This record gives sequence, structure tokens and C-alpha cells, in this order.
Amino acid sequence: MTEKQKPEGQTRFEAYWAKQMADPAFRAIYEEEAAKKEVWLQLVEARQSAGLTQQQMAERLGVSQAQVARIEKRGYDAYTLNTLRRYVAALGEGFGLEVTIRTPDDAAPVSAPAGTR
Repeated sequence: MTEKQKPEGQTRFEAYWAKQMADPAFRAIYEEEAAKKEVWLQLVEARQSAGLTQQQMAERLGVSQAQVARIEKRGYDAYTLNTLRRYVAALGEGFGLEVTIRTPDDAAPVSAPAGTR
């Protein structure tokens, strides 16, 4: 679709979005929020790949199914490293946890595998 074929609203939205993303403060907040949303989805997909229900995961973790649902809830941001390690360990063999730390001065993220136990 060429620029001329796009609806006017779409063109205005794209211009607005480009302007927003050009603002470093906005972009930093957007990326942080996107990363938070990404964690819950990765946890759900990993659990499903392991063939586990939330109830089975809860039994492995020694918590309620409601707690597993809370951990996997979109927008949940109270993760601790210990919680994530325990969750990954409960998934079983073949799953790992990698922590990426970003600082404002870094051109690229620094990654280090984190033990699951």
C-alpha cells in the first residue's frame, strides 16, 4: 500500500507514533513496559511447552493455582529473581533463565545466564 492509498487516519497515527518514539524518555518507558508484558507471555508459553497446566505448575511450586495465575498475569511486575528461578526450575529439563540488564549508558544490553536453582 502506498502512502496515497493509506487512510488519512492511519497516516496521521504513523506520524504521531514516529514522533513519540523519537522522544528518548517516551521510548524508554515504552520499551520498559513492553519488556514487562513480554515476561508473562514467555512464562505462559514455556509452561504450555512443558505440557503443564497452571494447577500442575502450582503443585510443583508448592503454591496455589491462583498464585501461578498471578505470576502469569499480563502486566504483573512484582517478579523477584527468586520467583523466576523457582518457576523455571519447576518447568523441568530444557528450560533456562537469562537476565538482561540495561543501563542508560549501554549501547547494547549485557546478558548473563542465571542459574535456575
